[in-house]
Amino acid sequence: MDLSTGRRGFLVGTGLASAGAVLGHGTAAAGAPRAREPRDGYVWLAGDHHIHTQYSNDAMYPVATQVERAATYGLDWLVVTDHGNVPFATYSIPPLVADIVAARRTYRDDVLVFTGLEWNIPAGEHTTLILAPGPNEASLLQEFVDRYDARVNGTRNGTPENEAIALQALTFLKDAVANGRIADALVLPNHPSRLGINSPSETRNWRDAAPGIVIGMEGAPGHQAAGLPAPGMARGRGLYDSAPGTWSFPGYPAESYRTWGGFDWMTATVGGLWDSLLAEGKPWWITTTSDGHQGCGDWVKNPVDPLNQTGYDSIPYDSDGHTFNNTGRFPDPVDSGRPIIEYSSFPPGAYNKTWVGATGYGYRQVMQAMRAGRMWVCLGDLIAGLDLRLRPGGSRQPGVPMGGTLKTRAGRTAEVVIRIDLAAHANFAGLMPVLARVDLIVGRITGPAADRSTFRAPDTKVVKSWNIDKRAGTVELVHEIAVDGPFYIRVRGTDGKRGAPGYFGAGVDPAGPALDVIGEANPWEDLWFYSNPVFATTQ
Repeated sequence: MDLSTGRRGFLVGTGLASAGAVLGHGTAAAGAPRAREPRDGYVWLAGDHHIHTQYSNDAMYPVATQVERAATYGLDWLVVTDHGNVPFATYSIPPLVADIVAARRTYRDDVLVFTGLEWNIPAGEHTTLILAPGPNEASLLQEFVDRYDARVNGTRNGTPENEAIALQALTFLKDAVANGRIADALVLPNHPSRLGINSPSETRNWRDAAPGIVIGMEGAPGHQAAGLPAPGMARGRGLYDSAPGTWSFPGYPAESYRTWGGFDWMTATVGGLWDSLLAEGKPWWITTTSDGHQGCGDWVKNPVDPLNQTGYDSIPYDSDGHTFNNTGRFPDPVDSGRPIIEYSSFPPGAYNKTWVGATGYGYRQVMQAMRAGRMWVCLGDLIAGLDLRLRPGGSRQPGVPMGGTLKTRAGRTAEVVIRIDLAAHANFAGLMPVLARVDLIVGRITGPAADRSTFRAPDTKVVKSWNIDKRAGTVELVHEIAVDGPFYIRVRGTDGKRGAPGYFGAGVDPAGPALDVIGEANPWEDLWFYSNPVFATTQ
């Protein structure tokens, strides 16, 4: 791949060449309210539930800086999810929550700032925890980390005993919401296929232990700049470049340890694990995040290490011998003297956006929308808006939105209505995204999985594709389905620059996302959006 010259050159690929040209799109100054107009009954708010600060042992930015960056690149909400570990549990939580509360005051009308955690779930991968604001958020987070973070209590190995502790932790959260200790809590596993240690059965067990708390997974990971070739990081896109380990689920194929068009294999594979969960007829939603530790091309560095590599937690950052390990915090970043293109993330909102259809601008409204599944995800601002509905055939009613359920009868028809607002502005890289194709995916709902280790939904496939010739405005696509039993729908779209038959073959997915190549993945030349599903039940 030649990324060395021209508009598609390396600097454009990192967003460095013309980032200033897009600052006007989504820019917000502190204290200046955004225009958030309702559409089809909802206010669509862009966000990111996986962002790190100087309270993480591999990050560097203050909370306020990350919030400001998020506002600059068009986000309406974010979750601060610093890593759970012993220094974090010992030192970090009180000052972190104080910084979050201060940021809420400063950016009240611009960005909703949630307290969260990148939780080391016992026996599993990193996982987002989101807490609703309230007087107990700091104390509950402290107790939760002390009791249930795997790097604090030594429960990382994938043993049955540690898997049971994970379920105890989820029960703790469910009870905390039920008894009013915290107003709300949500859990979503991050980068679920990266290490292969979130087995299908564990995933189902988490979902069933705390329905309404564990609501889905990160469908497309952050660290999307990691796949840029040298002089970039030249690793796997999303940092997906591992191989099976001791605690990996043995049934996962080698291809699952890579991203596909920037998406996790569980999500990108039509008829795969995500679809096998949806085929049970139970909620399981996808999101995307920046996993924002830093930004590719940032001019600042951690005072200890310019590339935020691991293993420097114990290196002093001042003459008094302070380290992350004995403070739970790094000082503010310092000038690096150059743009660091080896960084693996993009700034919050610059590449990954999760859009939620909320009933208003507020913390509880965002969490309720996420729980309801009114969400769609987008890479590189490929499109500006998406509304997916399912309604009775021949009806002119609005229809059921993403996350909802249409009640119908076998023998009737149902109508899929897709409305897409095409991109009207250049993205962070200074490029104008162009939507080339939209795919409709339909799957049969077959009920609870007899084998909880399955990651196959054989009745799910791409049933319709549309080539998009329009370049501005709104596109409306309609497709009729003959109802012969319960089913679900979901849609995705692409710029059409990379593609290949899906993992289960062209008969299931003729032109899906292609396997990303380590060290040869320009994320700006491979853009996708994905909806969450709409269900249909029959009487």
